[in-house]
Amino acid sequence: MALTRTFAAGREQCFQQIERLTNSHSLRGSESLCKLLRYLAEHSLAHPPSTVKEYQIATEVFGRSADFDPQADSTVRVQAGRLRIKLAEYYAAEGADDPIMVEVPKGSYVLSFHARTPGTSGVHAYPPLKVEEPLPRAASKATGLKVAVVVLSALLIVLLAAFAVVTVRGKSQAAAAPAVPPEFQVFWHRFIAGPEGPWLIFSNGAFVGRPETGMRYYNAATDAHAVILDHYTGVGEVLAVHDLDHVFLLLNHQLRVKRGTLFTLDDAKNNDLIFVGSPAENLTLLEIPGTQEFVFQRVESGPRKGDLGIANIHPQPGEPKIYLASPANQPTTEDYAVIALIPGLDPQRSVLILAGTTTMGTQAAAEYVSRPDSLAELLRRLNVSRPQDLRPFEALLRVKVTQGVPVLDDLVAVRKRK
Repeated sequence: MALTRTFAAGREQCFQQIERLTNSHSLRGSESLCKLLRYLAEHSLAHPPSTVKEYQIATEVFGRSADFDPQADSTVRVQAGRLRIKLAEYYAAEGADDPIMVEVPKGSYVLSFHARTPGTSGVHAYPPLKVEEPLPRAASKATGLKVAVVVLSALLIVLLAAFAVVTVRGKSQAAAAPAVPPEFQVFWHRFIAGPEGPWLIFSNGAFVGRPETGMRYYNAATDAHAVILDHYTGVGEVLAVHDLDHVFLLLNHQLRVKRGTLFTLDDAKNNDLIFVGSPAENLTLLEIPGTQEFVFQRVESGPRKGDLGIANIHPQPGEPKIYLASPANQPTTEDYAVIALIPGLDPQRSVLILAGTTTMGTQAAAEYVSRPDSLAELLRRLNVSRPQDLRPFEALLRVKVTQGVPVLDDLVAVRKRK
């Protein structure tokens, strides 16, 4: 019976760790990843544990239809990869002292739980946590006592070993900085080369009206005397700032943040810049040289008149002339976003633009440059392996959206600037 109580406590602690993860800064901004983590935990901690397939996850977690084909749709694999990255980020920072480490082993959808010494950055003397079966009721008390003695002895040895490790390594190991992914070192090098970090300029569009009665974008032709509201920002932009701040924390560099209406041309001349949000809301982008290949434009005629799209200035064979998100009068299931690295007003400075036609696209663009796996894909498409080889470029993302959350992005096109 003692082993049964030990298992119950361990299982409860594992579920508590899952809740701690879903409420963390690393994960709480991604509803889809939290849902996936809870789903995998319920199956991994079941008694006995149950193995789930990619099809189950697609249909039960992400709402895919019954004809879902894992070979044609990589949603589950992409989301599992994102979850692995978020878990690694969490344990490298705010979860550095957590007693239980949760992992998603590659090639598997069964969570792995590890106990570890608080203050260390990895797993040392502890094996994966296992579910112990309860002893048969007919087992003798002597057998139970022997098992209890063995378990307590093993725990004592582990505790002594852990104490020795902590004593020898001291506080220096606990304070050791997590390793920076090589993709970050290549892509973000120019933004951390100087003594000061870049300015991150996030959009806060100009609106007229009131929240109680309805708001719309300010129109200079008709709203010259209207009161402008410029303190609203989309949820995608907020989450984008969070993701980028985490990147620069990992790079041990400060990220300075300013809303678009407070930005000045002096800022543009003297600093590296990161713009979050499209020119439709981040109006400062209209005052500096912008993109040349993928340009934000409103449709001038036809059934989508007035909708914001991304014009493909030099379309390649098979490419459309304009990319449009889902119609404004329908739930957003698809969006497009631009990732562009361009020269600043001072040629020695750089400007990075992360912008979608909706706030979800902007969030996806920021997430894309905040993940080592997606950055690896972008650098491969640019044929770049060293920081000094990275030159100005413009890239276009197609973004799949589920319930207001970007769940899948696809690099549609990449252009190197001349």
